Amino acid sequence: MKISVIIPCFNENNTIISILEKVNLERKNFDLEIIVSDDGSTDKTKVLLEENSNLYDKLILSEVNKGKGCAMRKGIEASTGDILLFQDADMEYDPKDYSKLIKPFIENNADVVYGTRFISSKPRRVIYFTHRLANFLITTMVNFFTNINFSDVETGYKLLRKEVLRSVKLNENSFGIEIEITMKIAKLNLKIFEVGISYNGRTYDEGKKITFKDGLIAFILILKYFFTSAHR
Repeated sequence: MKISVIIPCFNENNTIISILEKVNLERKNFDLEIIVSDDGSTDKTKVLLEENSNLYDKLILSEVNKGKGCAMRKGIEASTGDILLFQDADMEYDPKDYSKLIKPFIENNADVVYGTRFISSKPRRVIYFTHRLANFLITTMVNFFTNINFSDVETGYKLLRKEVLRSVKLNENSFGIEIEITMKIAKLNLKIFEVGISYNGRTYDEGKKITFKDGLIAFILILKYFFTSAHR
């Protein structure tokens, strides 16, 4: 089973090489295709990537910053794996969790696996209460409209079978793609699992990018995609 690890990034020169090195350590356990999709970085991210081409299989460079969703879609298009795994470039999520995340595909014939930060016994950095509250409200609203009992819809670890992702049409360019994916797969007859993961969240001083505005957009997108077909 081939796993395509898609790493969208924007201005992550402090962490991009470190996360790629950690992902590469998992090659001993899995058949990985590592795809980096740079979303128009203006710092040294592109230079570092070009200097360390041994750490990935495919590099997608965008001239203009359009958002995480756009970078993810480009990665999906370039992928050839049976399972697609989204990996943030900021070191908040640990590739050591890959074994747990992939296990439901092997043992339970899963179609989708989400890594949840809120039902895990593993270490989780305690930071912004407002982010936890926003995540809780967004997840609750998603659950209400989909009748699926998610615990963490904004998680950066989402794994999906290739045929599942290729069967839905993704449109969002921003962080809103997280909501779009969830609302659209919820319309399909899929086996969805959650797995507890560790989480080393970062502060805004450390480079965190998601904002209050993104939270408001998420609520709007939940309603939008509740009334939209998975294939539109």
